[in-house]
Amino acid sequence: MASHRRPKQPNRARVTVLTTAAAAAVVLSSQAANAAPSEKPSKGEVKAKVDKLYQEAEQATEKYNGAKEKQEKLQKEISTIQDNVAKGQQDLNELRDGLGSMASAQYRSGGIDPSLQLFLSADPDDYLDKASALDQLSTQQVDALKEIQEKQRELAQQRSEASEKLKDLSSTRTELGKKKTEVQSKLGAAQKLLNTLTAEEKAQLAEEEERATRTSEREVLKATNTDTGSSTPVGSGSGRAGAAFAAAQSKLGSPYVYGATGPSSYDCSGLTSWAYAQAGVSIPRTSESQTGAGTKIYSTSQLQVGDLVFFFNDLHHVGLYAGNGQIIHAPRSGTVVRYESMNTIGGPFMFGVRV
Repeated sequence: MASHRRPKQPNRARVTVLTTAAAAAVVLSSQAANAAPSEKPSKGEVKAKVDKLYQEAEQATEKYNGAKEKQEKLQKEISTIQDNVAKGQQDLNELRDGLGSMASAQYRSGGIDPSLQLFLSADPDDYLDKASALDQLSTQQVDALKEIQEKQRELAQQRSEASEKLKDLSSTRTELGKKKTEVQSKLGAAQKLLNTLTAEEKAQLAEEEERATRTSEREVLKATNTDTGSSTPVGSGSGRAGAAFAAAQSKLGSPYVYGATGPSSYDCSGLTSWAYAQAGVSIPRTSESQTGAGTKIYSTSQLQVGDLVFFFNDLHHVGLYAGNGQIIHAPRSGTVVRYESMNTIGGPFMFGVRV
């Protein structure tokens, strides 16, 4: 008679693992089925993020400009000190050679006891002349030694100063490299975001900017001096501010390039410093430094064409007042020198400066 074996029961631990895995699979499948597809950012959201990145890039650009200006200044100072050290060393060598000549002359003249020289001298008057010259030579030696010691101290101080400036130059170059990398990173991120837009969306953004520029141009033209037919806004025709404004106008359409100061491309403070240079006025390179170039004006109603105008709490953006609440400036990467309303800069107006 055939025997019937009882079926082997599955291991309890194995059953638990399989059951848990099956349950997890069901949950994940359910979540995947119910999850809404990721939505693409809208054109407005992309623009807001891009504008923020451009602002951050401009902040870094002004820091980059400051570091670059400091580097150039340090290089000039170091070169001047090194030239002075080389000349000083040459002067020191000549002083030492002169002192050596004096010592040799003294040795040749004073090798015999003075009383014996007088006794042996065939011409006492000639001896007395030589003795007087010998005393004078000793005085010259003392003066020469003092001068050599002073020159040595001066050279040591200059070498120490050069050494400190070289250290400062090294750290400035490091900072310059970091800021350059930061600018490029921000610009790269902005471009990556822009690349998510369709060609039609990009065209729409470009049209919006163009429309805003045309509106600003009309506002500037409202301030035109109709009596003379001049295309220069009223109040801008006199003085160096007017000349600076006219220089900036001549660069409308020139591309923004970070770190550029003309004559074919500019960043914001590069444009303003270049424009005033054409008017014969030297102002600092960076926007923050330019705030000290003249008298501050806090009321927009008191601004005159050609005044410097500053935006954002950290003063990282600057332009030239163009009249009727408009400015002429180099806005950001991807744009050109243009007119724009003070209300659309993206940051608060802080104050103006009359150079």
